Amino acid sequence: MRTQLFPMTTQKALNPSPYAVGDLQGCASSLSALLSKLGTNPTLRFVGDLVNRGPSSLQTLRTVRALGARAETVLGNHDIHALAAAAGVRKNGKSDTLQDILTASDREDLLTWLRHRPLALLENNFLLVHAGVLPQWTAEQVIDLAREVEEQLQGPNWQGFLADIFGNAADRWHDGLRGIERHRVVINALTRLRYCTADGVMDFKTKEGLGNAPAGFMPWFDVPGRRTENVTVVCGHWSTLGLVMRPNLMALDTGCVWGGKLTAARLAPDPAARTVIQVECPQYCDPLA
Repeated sequence: MRTQLFPMTTQKALNPSPYAVGDLQGCASSLSALLSKLGTNPTLRFVGDLVNRGPSSLQTLRTVRALGARAETVLGNHDIHALAAAAGVRKNGKSDTLQDILTASDREDLLTWLRHRPLALLENNFLLVHAGVLPQWTAEQVIDLAREVEEQLQGPNWQGFLADIFGNAADRWHDGLRGIERHRVVINALTRLRYCTADGVMDFKTKEGLGNAPAGFMPWFDVPGRRTENVTVVCGHWSTLGLVMRPNLMALDTGCVWGGKLTAARLAPDPAARTVIQVECPQYCDPLA
C-alpha cells in the first residue's frame, strides 16, 4: 500500500483481491451503490475521470479521497481538465459539472490531492492507465514517462504547465521528443487514446466503438506486437467500447454517466478469477445531445 501522502508511481505487490473501478464522472450515488456491493474495506484502484459530466463531482472527489490508503486513482482527461479550470487556464464547457469543486471550502485540499495522483500504476503485472498506451512503449517506459508528467503537475509551476499541455497536434511519439511536446504526447496517450496506427499515430476525433476505426487506424490494444502485451492493461475512457475482458486487457468504462453501468473487476492474476460487479446507473448525460 502507499504510505506517503503524495506518493510517486512505483511497482509493488497488491493486497489480496483488489478491485479496479471504471469511470465515475461525478456519479457519487452510483459509487455509493457499488461500494455497498464490494464488501468491507476493499482495496480499490480507479481508472480515472473521477469528476465531470455527472451531478456530484465534489461529493465523488471527497468520497474517493476519504477512502485513504486503501484506494488510488490514475488521472483521466476530465481530472486534468478540472485542474486546468481551477488554475484558470481552461474555461468550463457547457457540459462541465465542476463548479461545486471550484467553489468548495476544501477546494485547495482536494485539488492538491488530485494533482498528486499518478498518471499510471504498475502493480503485480497490472498496468493501470486512464485511456491507453502507445505500441512502442513497454510497461516500465509508461511508468517512467508518467513520472515525468507527475513531477510537473506536483511542482510549483503546475498552473503554467497545464496552460501549455493541451492540443491535438501532439499525436505521435518519437524518442527524440523533449520538453512540453514530449509531455503533451504522454498525456494525450495515457488520457485520450482510443485509435492509433500501427506505428502509433493517434486519432482524437473518433469516439465510436469497435468497427468505426478511421482508415489506417485500429484500437490501440489491437496493434500487432505492442510492447505491453506481457502485462494486463486496465483502463477506462472509452464508454462506447463497453466492458472488454481479455487476459491482457480490462476495459472498464461502461458508460455510468450515460445511463449505463458502473463496473468493478477484481485484479486477479488468473483471468478466470476476475469477478465483475456492476450497478445500474441513472442517465445524467445524453450521448446524442
